[in-house]
Amino acid sequence: MADTNTRTALFVIDVQAEMARDPATQIPHADRVVKAGETILQAARRAITNGSASTSASSSSSKDTTPSLIVIVQHEEPNGTLLRGSDAWQLVLPPRLGVETEILVAKTTQDTFESNPDLAQRLRDLNIGRIVTCGIQSECCVLSTSRGALAAGFDVTLLSGAHSTYNDSGKTAVEIERGVEAELQAKGAHILPWEDVIKSWE
Repeated sequence: MADTNTRTALFVIDVQAEMARDPATQIPHADRVVKAGETILQAARRAITNGSASTSASSSSSKDTTPSLIVIVQHEEPNGTLLRGSDAWQLVLPPRLGVETEILVAKTTQDTFESNPDLAQRLRDLNIGRIVTCGIQSECCVLSTSRGALAAGFDVTLLSGAHSTYNDSGKTAVEIERGVEAELQAKGAHILPWEDVIKSWE
């Protein structure tokens, strides 16, 4: 029986005010991630509107990542700074209201799939077999969600240049980004520059 899970979901993870917009608390490369995220979302929305995901000659290829669904992930902490409804919690790259191909998924753990046990099946019911990830923070929610997607059996592509984090003791944010990419690649994920990926969606 042929595999029917040939569609792709784009996950934009935790691009929220505390990490991406507040000058006092944002990650060092917030501007890069936000600008990349804006461009990626524009390309994804254009591809979905144009029907590229379903009409492309390569739509059934395991290498095709043209999205048919956009998943905006929003973290919340009942006892932390990302309190639901707070300024810090607000999305910088929100989904468009009333658009069926864009969904908002809340989470309370680093792994979106752990916080939402039914999410993997919901995606499979939509014939999603591939997940493309970007966002904040590289070594926390981006890594954990990507690993969760791999563990659930999805093909995963991490968009290099479109995720980042804070500097840590002894490591810069960029060094952490590269370490996360190496770890995910070793687990079977694809690591591709975001600019190259969105060109393939045209």
